[in-house]
Amino acid sequence: MLGRLIGIVLAVVGAFALGGIALHRHEPINALWLITAGVCIYALGYRFYAAWIAARVFAVDATRATPAERLNNGRDFVPTHRWVVFGHHFAAIAGPGPLVGPTLAAQFGYLPGTLWILIGSVLGGCVQDMTILFLSMRRDGRSLGQMARDELGPFGGFAALIGTLMIMIILIAVLGLVVVNAMKHSPWATFSVFATIPIALLIGVYVQNVRPGRVLEGTVIGLILLLLGVAAGGWIDQTPPLGRLFDMGGPSLAEFVIGYGWVAAIIPVWLLLAPRGYLSTFLKLGVIVLLAIAIVAIRPELKMPALTQFVDGTGPIFGGKIFPFVFITIACGSVSGYHALISSGTTPKLIANEADVRLVGYGSMALESFVAIMAMIAATLLDPGVYFAINTGAGVVGATPAAAAATISGWGFPVTAGQMAALAHAMGEHTLFARTGGAPSLAVGMASIFGSTFGRGLLAAWYHFALMFEAIFILTTIDAGTRVGRFMLQDLVGQFWKPFGRTSWYPSVVVASAAIVAGWGYFLYIGVIDPNGGVNILWPLFGIANQMLAAIALSVATGILIKCGKLRYAWVTGGPLAWLAIITTTAAWQKIVSTDPHLGFFSGAADLAHKLAAGTLTPAAAAAAPKLIFNQQLDAWLTVIFTLIVWLVIVDMLRVAWRCARGLPTLTSSETPRQLSRLQEAPRLQTAGEGGS
Repeated sequence: MLGRLIGIVLAVVGAFALGGIALHRHEPINALWLITAGVCIYALGYRFYAAWIAARVFAVDATRATPAERLNNGRDFVPTHRWVVFGHHFAAIAGPGPLVGPTLAAQFGYLPGTLWILIGSVLGGCVQDMTILFLSMRRDGRSLGQMARDELGPFGGFAALIGTLMIMIILIAVLGLVVVNAMKHSPWATFSVFATIPIALLIGVYVQNVRPGRVLEGTVIGLILLLLGVAAGGWIDQTPPLGRLFDMGGPSLAEFVIGYGWVAAIIPVWLLLAPRGYLSTFLKLGVIVLLAIAIVAIRPELKMPALTQFVDGTGPIFGGKIFPFVFITIACGSVSGYHALISSGTTPKLIANEADVRLVGYGSMALESFVAIMAMIAATLLDPGVYFAINTGAGVVGATPAAAAATISGWGFPVTAGQMAALAHAMGEHTLFARTGGAPSLAVGMASIFGSTFGRGLLAAWYHFALMFEAIFILTTIDAGTRVGRFMLQDLVGQFWKPFGRTSWYPSVVVASAAIVAGWGYFLYIGVIDPNGGVNILWPLFGIANQMLAAIALSVATGILIKCGKLRYAWVTGGPLAWLAIITTTAAWQKIVSTDPHLGFFSGAADLAHKLAAGTLTPAAAAAAPKLIFNQQLDAWLTVIFTLIVWLVIVDMLRVAWRCARGLPTLTSSETPRQLSRLQEAPRLQTAGEGGS
C-alpha cells in the first residue's frame, strides 16, 4: 500500500510539473520544474515499467546462473556486485552525447528537447539498454553483431556488423571534434585536458603495482590531481611562454586526439582505460549531484524561450525543422545506439544475478538522461544572444565580434561585443565567439550555476573545471570506442583470415587500431577545417548514425522476442523501433534530397562549388572549399548507406517474424540452457527479487 501511495504521489507531482513545462509560455520558467518532472518520471519508469518488463517480458530468474558465474575466468567473466557493475556501465555509456546534444537542441527552445529527453528515455533508451543487456547475458555475453548473425541469419547479421562498425567511426569522430573545439586556442583548457592523461596512467600503475587493489586510495589521489591540474592550467595561462606552448589550433589538437586514440587502443586496459573509467565515474556522478544541489539552492530561471523561431528549420547552429531534427540532435540523452555495444560487450560478462539487469540497464540510462536534463538547464539559463554567439560558426554570423553581435541581435536575441568580451574575461578566455560544438556554452552555464552558489570570484576556475569534466566524458568514450571498434574489425577480418581475429596477436592489434583511428581521424579533420565549425555538417550525421544503430539493436531485440514466443510483448521494443525508423529515415531523406544548402548534403556541396567558381569566397574559405565539397558529398553517400543497412536489418527481422507467425522453421535460439546458480548462498552477491517485484 505504501509503495502504491508513493507511486500515486510521484505520478501526480510529475504530471503537474510536466504540464507546467509544456504549458508555460508568457514568463520565465524556473529550472526546478525540469528537475521535478525528471525525478518523478525516472522514478516511475524504473519502479513500475522496468519492473514489469523484467517480470513479464523477460521472466527474470534470480536463481539462474549467469555467464559471469558459469564462465568465470577472472579476466572477462567475473561475478561482480551490482553497484560496481552499475558504476562500470554508467562510466562506459555516459559519453558527451547527453551533454552536447541537449545543448545544441536548445536552438529550438527548452521545451521540445526536454519533452523528448524525458519521454524518449523512459520508453525507448532505457528499454533498449536493459533489453540488449538481458539478451546478451542469456547468450553468454555475445556482441550485438553476433546475436544478429545467430538469431536473424548471416544476411542480417553481416549487415548489422558492417553498419555498426561504420557508424561507430562517425560517432567517435564527432566526439573528437567537440573536445578539439573546446580546447582550441585556450591554453588553460588544453593543459587541464592534457593533464588527465598522465594522471590516469599514474593511477593505473599505482593501483596495479604500487598498492594493488587499493581503488579508493587511487581514486582520491586521482581526483586531487585532476583539481590541481585545473589550477595549474590557470597559472600556465597567465605565464606567457608556457601559455604560448599550449595555445594550439584545431589541426594540431586533432593530431593529438588521433594519436591519443591509437595509443589508448593498444596499451593494456589496466594502464589507461580502467583508471580513467573509474576516475570519470566518481567525477561524473559528483559533478551532476553538485549541479543538482546548486540548481535547487539558487532556483535559476531559464532565459531561452520555450520555442524559438528556428523550429522552422532556419537555425544557425544546424539546419532542419523541429521534426525530425530535435530527436536526431538530442541523440544520447534519450536513445543511444552506442549503448547497445556496451550492453552487449563487457557488462553482461559481469552480471552476477539476472535481477541486476534492471538496475544496471534501465537505471544507468535513466541517470544519463538526468545528465541531459542538467545540460539543457545549463544551456538555456544563458542569455539567448550569448548562447548563439558561442555556438554559431564565424562563417554564419561573421568573423569579427561586431559583425557577429549585429547578426545575432538581428535575430531578436540582443548581445554586444562588449558583453561577450566581459564574459570571456570572467571565464579566463580570450574570446567565446564561435566556440562551436556545445561544450564551451555548457561550461559557461555550469560555471554560472556553480559561481552563483559557491562564489562568483571563481568563475574562470569553474569554467575550466567544467571543460575538463566534459573532456573526461569525451576521451573516455574515444578510447573505449576505439578499442571496441578494433575488436569488431578484428572479428570481421578474422572471418576471412583467422590470425587477424586473434585479439591478443599484437600485429593485429596495431593494424586494426590504426585502421579504426584513420577512419574517424579523417572525419575529425574535415570537421576541424570547416569554417562553420564542423557541427553543422557532422552533428546531424552523428545523430542519424547513432539513432540508426539503436534501430539495429531494437530490430535484433524484437526479432528475438518474437522467436521466443513473446509476440504479444513485441511492442515493448517494436514501438521504439518504429519511431526511430520513421525519424531516422525522414532525417536521412531530407539530408540527401533537400535543395536547401543549409540542410541538404548534396545541395550544400553544390552551393559551395558555385561560390568557389564565382570567386565569392575568402582566400581561406576557397582553400578549404574543395575538401568540404568532397566531404559533404561523402556524408550524403554515407547517409544513403546507413539507411539501406538499417532497412536491410529491419526487413530481415520482419522475415523472421513472418516465418515464426506461419510456423515455418527459423534459426535455433542461441540462448544458453538454464543452470541453477550457486552464488545466491553468498550474502555479498545476494540480490534476489530485485527485478521481479
